[in-house]
Amino acid sequence: MLHEIEYLPEGLLQVQAEHLSEWLQGPTLIHLPGQRPAPLFVSVLMHGNETVGWEAVRRLLARYEGGRALPRAISLFIGNVKAAAFRVRRLPGQPDFNRVWPGGEEDQLSPEAGMMARVVEIMREREPFASIDVHNNTGLNPHYACVNRLDTPFLHLALLFGRTVVYFLRPRGVQSMAFAELCPAVTLECGKVGQAHGVEHAEQYLEASLHLAEHPQHPVTHQDIDLFHTVARVTVSPQADIGFAPAAGDIVFEPDLDRLNFQELLPGTPLGRINGSGLSLLDVRDEQGRDVLQNYLALRDGRLFLQRTVMPSMLTKDIEVIRQDCLCYLMERYGSHL
Repeated sequence: MLHEIEYLPEGLLQVQAEHLSEWLQGPTLIHLPGQRPAPLFVSVLMHGNETVGWEAVRRLLARYEGGRALPRAISLFIGNVKAAAFRVRRLPGQPDFNRVWPGGEEDQLSPEAGMMARVVEIMREREPFASIDVHNNTGLNPHYACVNRLDTPFLHLALLFGRTVVYFLRPRGVQSMAFAELCPAVTLECGKVGQAHGVEHAEQYLEASLHLAEHPQHPVTHQDIDLFHTVARVTVSPQADIGFAPAAGDIVFEPDLDRLNFQELLPGTPLGRINGSGLSLLDVRDEQGRDVLQNYLALRDGRLFLQRTVMPSMLTKDIEVIRQDCLCYLMERYGSHL
């Protein structure tokens, strides 16, 4: 399934994400030379409806057309072009491309998982300088970077994007976690699809990363960073009828739920209503996969409340995304651990 080439196809940078499947045979790994040989690995379109990465790469590489040398070699992985053609996260029957990298808990025998393992082995031989996976999200979130290790080079690579950094260990099988075995690796969350600032921010970050000669080694202190730790993931039962007030459903969330992202919320903060089925419609798991629902959520007279102080991220009003991925992640501030 993986197509590997050593050149940029002529005209490719003029192609929007939804038309890439007409130009590429499928997921494609493109290697481009640069003045520094250790490549910057960049992955885009792990989710077909998250186009910010491809838009940023188009703009970045357009600067170097006409024979201008890249400051550093790039290995560009363009992921789910079939889903991008339909502007969806993934097609029916496809796994999530950002859950089947080595170390994941989903089907590691699928063709997609085999492809991701092959990408990792190819890049292991090329000894990448750094890895950047570029995403959009669907709710109201600030721009932020994610890391899976708290090592100094990882944190500095994240801080190049901004002060807000999220450390997480679940879900497993994500690109950044697989590449953390090879080099400093980050995931960029660049706001909603279609926002020009997200594309500009990602492009500026990629350009800056190309010009890095080495990773800073001085320690990061709590004054340098707003660091959060993902402590739980909230999912909704596939059988639940989901709605947002004033709509009806088995579970009806507050109409402005995504405005709670990256706010430290107190116990008793209302999230919505559950009609008849109780908390069994929700599943909350910590980093070890343990059921921690009772630690974080409570139900009183049909009203759903937070049980303890947390900060949510990726709360979304996109019901399809809730079904395919999750409702949100719950975080705690992590500054004292630095």
